[in-house]
Amino acid sequence: MLIGILQTGLSPDQLMDEMGDYPDMFQRLLAGHGFTFKTWRVLEGEFPPDVKAADGWLITGSKFGAYEDHPWIPPLEDFIRASYAAHVPMVGICFGHQIIAQAMGGRVEKFTKGWAVGATDYDFGGKTVRLNAWHQDQVVEKPDAAEVVGSNDFCANAALLYDDRAFTVQPHPEFKPAFVDGLMKTRGKGLVPDGLLEAATARLDEPLHDSSMADQIAAFFKQPRG
Repeated sequence: MLIGILQTGLSPDQLMDEMGDYPDMFQRLLAGHGFTFKTWRVLEGEFPPDVKAADGWLITGSKFGAYEDHPWIPPLEDFIRASYAAHVPMVGICFGHQIIAQAMGGRVEKFTKGWAVGATDYDFGGKTVRLNAWHQDQVVEKPDAAEVVGSNDFCANAALLYDDRAFTVQPHPEFKPAFVDGLMKTRGKGLVPDGLLEAATARLDEPLHDSSMADQIAAFFKQPRG
């Protein structure tokens, strides 16, 4: 099964050599599930020829806002709607979660209550799932087509399911603690409040449920579709 990675952001230059770029992280996250991968750098205007060019699509995180005026965002929204109409499964992570929601009629904003950083607990149908977060933007109004399947008090629409066509999550299962530590040191200072950075640093060693989320993503891609 070929998963097309739609890359919408870049890992910081200071971390790239050691930890790789975002597509590398997703390939590591989903290793062992039998997928092959191909990346299109949509943030540079590189798009697949059509929605059937892969068996499923994965949209990465980004430092950009879904609501910002970038030339590649409207065609990405068109691609999302076309993929949805064609029943080609999509997974969106952080920005990917947000841009799918926006393309489908939801609303994304820079959240007035601030940031979520580092190990964060979410309620997935009564089960606690801990994943690394790194965001201020979030989906403040979900699309009508989406069902909330993960949330917490800070982020009401933390995971959304669009029947068998899209599964999206706000946190980053692909981010290892060392990468979050690197983000805090390279991008966090002066952007994220010091108290949040200190709290996230204190939680760096807490166990995550990234592998179980990888299993859930893989199962979503692989589920039978008509």
